[in-house]
Amino acid sequence: MEGFFRSYLSLYRPLITKLNELMSTYQLSYSLWQVIFYIKNYGPSTLVDISNQYNVEKPTITRRVHRLEDLQIVKQIPGKDRREKIIQLTDLGEEIYQKCREKITELEHNVMEGIDKEEQTITFQTLPKIKENILK
Repeated sequence: MEGFFRSYLSLYRPLITKLNELMSTYQLSYSLWQVIFYIKNYGPSTLVDISNQYNVEKPTITRRVHRLEDLQIVKQIPGKDRREKIIQLTDLGEEIYQKCREKITELEHNVMEGIDKEEQTITFQTLPKIKENILK
């Protein structure tokens, strides 16, 4: 299926731009949202957990977490090991997560407008399989 990657990548950039616009009210970007989303869905987490999830270097996640700490969206809590940094959402972080989640859900509905449920389901099931194949 020649042209698939070109087609996918032509979708990716405008989507990230739109997400960044949605979250700019909270001084967030999609890359910061990824950290918030991970912590919200997996609970208090280490920098290594988050970096492994997104296949991003730990120093990159560290910079994102520092920015989120500056915004008072996340905070560090003590771990078993003094060297291990565990990050969790603050009350403000929980509130911002909910507001952004609503905006993102609305965007998801708008983006899928005119695409029947069967096509949406197939796409939703296919994308993780493509990711798995790329990571092999």
